[in-house]
Amino acid sequence: MAAESNAGDLVQVVALLGAAVIAAPLFKKIGLGSVLGYLAAGLAIGPFGLKLVSDPQAILHIAELGVVMFLFVIGLEMQPSRLWSMRKDIFGLGALQVCACIVLLMAVGIGFGYPAPVAFVAGTGFVLTSTAIVMQMLHERNHLHTPKGQHIVAILLFEDLAIVPLLAIVALLAAQGEAVSWTERLQSVGIGFAALAALVLAGRYLLNPFFRLLANSGAREVMTAAALLVVLGSALLMQFAGLSMAMGAFLAGVLLSESSFRHQLEADIEPFRGILLGLFFLGVGMAVDLSVIAANWQHVLLAVIAYMIVKGLVIYGVARLLGTSHAEGLGRAILMAQGGEFAFVLYAAAASVGILDSETNAVLTATIVISMAVTPLVVAIYVRTAPKPEVDTSGLAEPENIENTVLLIGFGRFGQIVSQPVLARGYTLSIIDSNAEFIRDIGDFGFKVYYGDGVRPEILHAAGAATARAILICVDDKEAALKIAEIVKEEFPLVPVLARAYDRGHAIDLLKAGVDYQIRETYDSALSFGGEVLRALGEADETALQMVEEFREIDRERFALEQVGGIYAGRSLIKGNAQPADIIAAKTARERERRAAAQDAAQGAAR
Repeated sequence: MAAESNAGDLVQVVALLGAAVIAAPLFKKIGLGSVLGYLAAGLAIGPFGLKLVSDPQAILHIAELGVVMFLFVIGLEMQPSRLWSMRKDIFGLGALQVCACIVLLMAVGIGFGYPAPVAFVAGTGFVLTSTAIVMQMLHERNHLHTPKGQHIVAILLFEDLAIVPLLAIVALLAAQGEAVSWTERLQSVGIGFAALAALVLAGRYLLNPFFRLLANSGAREVMTAAALLVVLGSALLMQFAGLSMAMGAFLAGVLLSESSFRHQLEADIEPFRGILLGLFFLGVGMAVDLSVIAANWQHVLLAVIAYMIVKGLVIYGVARLLGTSHAEGLGRAILMAQGGEFAFVLYAAAASVGILDSETNAVLTATIVISMAVTPLVVAIYVRTAPKPEVDTSGLAEPENIENTVLLIGFGRFGQIVSQPVLARGYTLSIIDSNAEFIRDIGDFGFKVYYGDGVRPEILHAAGAATARAILICVDDKEAALKIAEIVKEEFPLVPVLARAYDRGHAIDLLKAGVDYQIRETYDSALSFGGEVLRALGEADETALQMVEEFREIDRERFALEQVGGIYAGRSLIKGNAQPADIIAAKTARERERRAAAQDAAQGAAR
């Protein structure tokens, strides 16, 4: 019997891992994001799918630690000074959005015929956005550390803080809430503040010496265990104090954000965080009770639509009220319009004190889960269909009938350095760039940069390309640089064109497009770096310079071969670190793959 039980447990583990490994990369590849992949996989293997896993609540209970660890990692990247700078967004923007959403979402619940206490709990649960989904999607799109991403993070932090008073209000709304004395309530508040103070003191005075002691022991696995101890211990302390586990982990991360062990901690936690967070989304997908949805599908569908639309409108309205652009406000509304994982905690608390009956709890939970499940899909549709944001060009000058010696296209880190010797020699320079905000900022350093896109021939004419003695293409976009080169050589064939290349392949393409000179953007800096490496290893200056010059000569020969025979033509001139046996093995493997591909193609043609 024990063997059968262990085998059943192993089947569930294999099913979970298999579903995650298949679904997450597949959904991410087709542009829907890994979160939706996890949710779909959970629904497929759960009790309402293939029934490979029968107890999604048990999975969710463990997987909530993934959210906890995720917030710890976020906390590691939030230095106290940075968090302090966000205080207005946290307690201003966050508080305004939460309060406005509570009022209007409660009105939605009353519209569905719920009594006021039930409507309050239902709406409040939907106010609490899914931290896990939003953070993961911000992370996947590299928006986490952008200004608009930081506004969303601030709102999520306030929502995490809000769960504490909301749970207290649920207790007050319950019939037995009247039996709780003010002394007991004050005592619970005091315990919460004491736990926060204890965590702050431990983080400030104990954690760094603790990790330094463990690091000196040289036991790698002990450091990993200590990292898990800090995360889970701080979360447990907050839970015992009646606060959010996620908030405890986040605070621990913030306290360690300036520690010399920060990167080590992040590396230790990352594998556990990724697995458990994926498991959390799988659990949410498995928790979708299709029987409840089938019995109340009209109610659930209407509730999802009503709550998401109203919440989205409130978020957009608050954003616009505080001066946020239309595009950012709309993007924030679409991303945050769903309910979140803390709603399950709130609904469970309300059900335990009699505010919600079992059927209402199931319907509301299904509403939250469906809203979480559709969010990645809605975001993906929005990203694909939304028009590109309009560039605010107010106050920027566009080129018109300019005549200068040199036209420089693209004034980023490369173009700025290029400009200095040209200007120092007394040549006049007209500069165009397509980054409006950058143009405003660079004006403070004494540069006059015109707004314009170098791929438009009329902009090039207006910027003086026809009369320029040289045109410099310094943009950092490979495709744009190549297109500009083709247009310039077609429109102004007699003007010398010099271009910044991204890599060897791009350099060859630019030469084919007709540019007169190209240089790879990292070529000289990398050579200088290599020379310094030789000096650091004890070589004389003359030797280092000689080796660099020898490489330049060999590289010129290799590049000439590549222009004729392709990128692999000069391989024999490269000095590699692989042993001859490794090279032979690699060639044999490639030859085997080519033969297999040719054989498959021949068989396909025969069929």
